[in-house]
Amino acid sequence: MLVDEFDVFLFDLDGVIYIGPEPLPGAVESLKRLRQDKKDIRFLTNNPITTREKTAKRLNSLGIEASSEEVITSSWATAQYLQNEKIRTAFVLGDENLKWECQQVGINIDDQNDVEAVVVGYDSDVSFRDIEHATRLIYKGAKFVATNDDRTYPAPEGPLPASGTMVEAVRVATGKRPVIVGKPYPYMFNKAIESFAPSSRIVMVGDNPYTDVLGAHQAGIPSILISDQKTNKFPSARDFRNPDATIPNLKGLFDNTIKIKKWISPAFSWPDHIKAGVAGIIFDKTQRVLLMKRAEDGLWGIPSGRVEPGETVEEAIIREISEKTGLKVIVNQLIGVYSDPVSQVFSYPNGKVSHFITTYFECEVVGGTLIKENEEIVDVNYFDLNHLPENLSRMHPRWLKDALDKEQISYIR
Repeated sequence: MLVDEFDVFLFDLDGVIYIGPEPLPGAVESLKRLRQDKKDIRFLTNNPITTREKTAKRLNSLGIEASSEEVITSSWATAQYLQNEKIRTAFVLGDENLKWECQQVGINIDDQNDVEAVVVGYDSDVSFRDIEHATRLIYKGAKFVATNDDRTYPAPEGPLPASGTMVEAVRVATGKRPVIVGKPYPYMFNKAIESFAPSSRIVMVGDNPYTDVLGAHQAGIPSILISDQKTNKFPSARDFRNPDATIPNLKGLFDNTIKIKKWISPAFSWPDHIKAGVAGIIFDKTQRVLLMKRAEDGLWGIPSGRVEPGETVEEAIIREISEKTGLKVIVNQLIGVYSDPVSQVFSYPNGKVSHFITTYFECEVVGGTLIKENEEIVDVNYFDLNHLPENLSRMHPRWLKDALDKEQISYIR
């Protein structure tokens, strides 16, 4: 049984234990059995319009044993994050529960004009003027923090708009990416498991692949999905959103026929986006290779960049090489197309993670003057193949080998 595989169970609430005012089938009985089996339980909810105490009382009213210390809400976790970051003043776009949680850790929410953070939760009474004010504060330097970015939440009448709609409005207006505290981001999971021993066997049980399953896997925790669908929704076996087991309701935790796969964290971060990239290798007459050193990470690499809207990949690499090195090139041949996430997923200082599908060409210089430095590049130079710099970007040795193999094949033909 799944129950025998774990010591600690993390539960989402909406859609797993209850919907609206009613518990879901099997929830009350299953949680009681877990208590009898001496399992540790934590309740994790992205709902920012409640407190730990209110959530525990709600569970108690449904006949479910729960204490406030076992509840992790996105509003409480956000207040904890602000305290940890030593933030003392904040403009809060949220209801009285989020404001109360912030006040409990000593954050002043009364000053509306000179604040260290803008905190976005959920409040159905938020106006466009509130969003305007939040935007101005972020432009002035306030840290942008969000309780969660759920776009909808389950309700008896169907999905309704959630905090993510407000977060997205501020994000679009500012062009800034917020620090997001709730699922699927790590902070809430870390708060939930910080009191358990590293050897504890922990599992997340939820109904949302995009928050519960993805978040658990990003935290290195296996996941169980509550769903009537038995097949994985996402085709790749490495997709973080695929659960390790699926059950129709919490009674499935005690089903002898259901097994769970072992979650092994892949060697790459989960990307926010998939983007088209290009790279171009250039050899001089003595077979030296052109490499450039990027300012953002100090690594040497083959000239590369992104495909802009309206461009072909050939046009993109010609433009990128011209902008970064000053050289005019033509494309001679295709070397390959690369998508392996281990080498093609990149994390940036602003928190974004992108997975690049890179089209790689051999290029020939036909004009221009080599530029040694610009805003993105701190150095550009030709290198002998036997004396390459040690700090090469991780995927570029493979790219270089493939280009040399391609050249040799072309020469033989």
